[in-house]
Amino acid sequence: MTHAKTTSRSPWLWIPTLYMAEGLPNVLVASVSVVLYKNLGVSNAAIAFYTGWLYLPWVIKPLWSPVVDLLKTRRQWIWAMQLLLGAGLAGVALTIPAPYFFQLSLAFFWLLSFSSATHDIAADGFYMLATTEREQSFFVGVRSMFYRLASIGAQGGLVILVGKIHQRTGDYSFAWSIAFGLVAGIFLCFSLYHWLILPRPAVDQSKGIASPKKFFAEFFKTFGTFFQKPKIVTLLLFLLLYRLGEAQLVKMVQPFLLDPRAVGGLGLTNDQLGLIYGTVGFIIFILGALLGGFAVARRGLKFWLWPMLLAIHLPDAVFIWLAYAQPENLFAVGAGVAVEQFGYGFGFTAFMLYMIRIARGEHQTAHYAICTGFMALGMMLPGMWSGWLQEHLGYRHFFVWVILATIPSFIVAAKIPLEAEFGKRSVTI
Repeated sequence: MTHAKTTSRSPWLWIPTLYMAEGLPNVLVASVSVVLYKNLGVSNAAIAFYTGWLYLPWVIKPLWSPVVDLLKTRRQWIWAMQLLLGAGLAGVALTIPAPYFFQLSLAFFWLLSFSSATHDIAADGFYMLATTEREQSFFVGVRSMFYRLASIGAQGGLVILVGKIHQRTGDYSFAWSIAFGLVAGIFLCFSLYHWLILPRPAVDQSKGIASPKKFFAEFFKTFGTFFQKPKIVTLLLFLLLYRLGEAQLVKMVQPFLLDPRAVGGLGLTNDQLGLIYGTVGFIIFILGALLGGFAVARRGLKFWLWPMLLAIHLPDAVFIWLAYAQPENLFAVGAGVAVEQFGYGFGFTAFMLYMIRIARGEHQTAHYAICTGFMALGMMLPGMWSGWLQEHLGYRHFFVWVILATIPSFIVAAKIPLEAEFGKRSVTI
């Protein structure tokens, strides 16, 4: 189906920047905030608990996604959210040097998380309306690549920049204020650019609220049909438990790499962290994900499910070795991180594809959004308590626990329904 448009612009002019704008705040909230607070002396327990709560908007975004359809156009939502994201980033920059910086900056991170989740809804919807089916197929890899590039820029480039400024000034507060001020300026540029460049599809119209009774009836029907799917309890357990170990590990990896050796960490600088984990590690993750997609397209998800389960979980044991050996050789540390990230990328493919399998049928878009909400919940809850657990167990025993926490995912994976042909060629991520 080809959509009529009132203005026509090449997707190359706006898809790369739109998906960089989608990826950047997500990684700032979910990952870079951890490094920020670690640099500023916040405890691991507080970091994990309070930044874990920041996942909540992505958990519940299916509840307010219909509002984006009802009020204004998706184009207007994109512009408004990018302005709000710029303001929120400026708020973080201004509150970092202030007294009670932790509470004040967290408030702005909450604003960023809700704005980012809403921006995700609007941007993904706009992409569907402003492109033809052929363009959607062609640009699905492009949008994913620029989303990931934004993540590398934040976890790698921004963290390295902070490290460089800290080396010159000795002040992490100043360094992080500069970094977030820079990103705030980038978002103001994004909002201006997209206001001028985004096309105006004729189908991007506000649906209005002429019949709220009918809207709520359809809204609850959509949710109801999701929970009526066969073996729904098993499916929900799979969504919640597949990443149980990884959800705890991912919150503590950066604190572990940054913490002094005297308390069990590896004592890396921000520069080294940004290079090893934020740049090289993330590139390796992408390579693993690409290989996973190629493998499933050839043989189907049923064939690869168990190898992918092993791939996402067993490399977590690398951190047990890193915690006990505490190697000083950066190449050894980088190789360990690369092994874990490659396995994570390869194994995560199975999870993403199975969400597509769960969402199949009527209301596929809404049901996929519900799946992503449960995915976020499965990351949020274990992540919130991981810092407290690590402080009680120490890094060595904590990473052993992470391996034990992967066992439930194997148990539930043995019970999920899965057709032999699912994923072959016709299904991509």
